[in-house]
Amino acid sequence: MNSTKNLAIGVLSTTAVILLVGLILLHSKPEPAYGGGMTAQGGDYLLVTGQIQRNEQALYVIDAGAHRMIAYRFDLARKQIKIISGLDLNKIGGGDDDSSGKRRSGRGRRGGR
Repeated sequence: MNSTKNLAIGVLSTTAVILLVGLILLHSKPEPAYGGGMTAQGGDYLLVTGQIQRNEQALYVIDAGAHRMIAYRFDLARKQIKIISGLDLNKIGGGDDDSSGKRRSGRGRRGGR
């Protein structure tokens, strides 16, 4: 009778330790960080991040002074960064002309003329 109690206590204790170790391992695994929707600005540059697919992130770099945007793709599985596309922003919106038809200085909102 005493040996069956000891066996049961031993089995239950071993099971509890295994479950505890599994729980610790499950919660110690870091979650992947996704930068979707994050923005940063410095000088004439604006950086915007986004998620393309599960393992692909995008970084959009906008140069307000040069009126250009370049999109980069970061493939997490291959650990590669590639240029997706470049774009002249003057070609897509009404441009940056004043009433005289001349181009204004390309210094963005800061107005550094």
